[in-house]
Amino acid sequence: MAPPRQLTFRWPHSPSFAREDFLSAPSNHEALTAIELWPNWAGRMLMLVGPEGAGKSHLGAIWVRAAGAITLAGEGLDQRSIKACGQAHALLIDDADCATRAEALFFHLINVALQNNVWLLMTGRSAPDAWGLHTPDLLSRLRLAPVARLAAPDIELTEAVLFKLFSDRQLQVDPHLISYIALRIERSLGAAQALVATLDNEALTQGRRITRTMASNALREMALKSESP
Repeated sequence: MAPPRQLTFRWPHSPSFAREDFLSAPSNHEALTAIELWPNWAGRMLMLVGPEGAGKSHLGAIWVRAAGAITLAGEGLDQRSIKACGQAHALLIDDADCATRAEALFFHLINVALQNNVWLLMTGRSAPDAWGLHTPDLLSRLRLAPVARLAAPDIELTEAVLFKLFSDRQLQVDPHLISYIALRIERSLGAAQALVATLDNEALTQGRRITRTMASNALREMALKSESP
């Protein structure tokens, strides 16, 4: 017979985007320095560029609080976005590389921001030259923004992130197990959050501490999901 499993409740657990919870490392030092230089930027714009899970959204949230900015999602721009931009003092466009799906609207929004001297922070997985833009004037305006780059987390940062995520959930995990996970997990904050949530639920369900077997099974399931179409 299989061992008994406890019924668990999946309470929502939101990651903290506070400044003290951002872990500085060589992979994000350039971007963190650029964010903390505000409002002493060389111009009114800045572009954060890096792979998924590198920390762009966390840095964006830190800047939003410091600058009193509003946030717009690049994939959700509409006419209300233009109005919001015209009334804003500072603006974050998260995933700005997705805004190219409505290129004319995006161009209008950038013009409104520049005309009104709005502080503008944009995030993307690549620099604007790689976005496939069809509007030369839009690309020339975006090129005015200095680019601060983030790299994928290295092994040391991945271990530190995992340790923090486990601690946030009051989970005690052996350091050797954290090292085991860090060597095998996708190097992104999102992957670390998903794995920790899975292991937290599994430990509650089994009524025991997190084990290497649990971690190995969870990593295997994550890998299979990422490979499925």
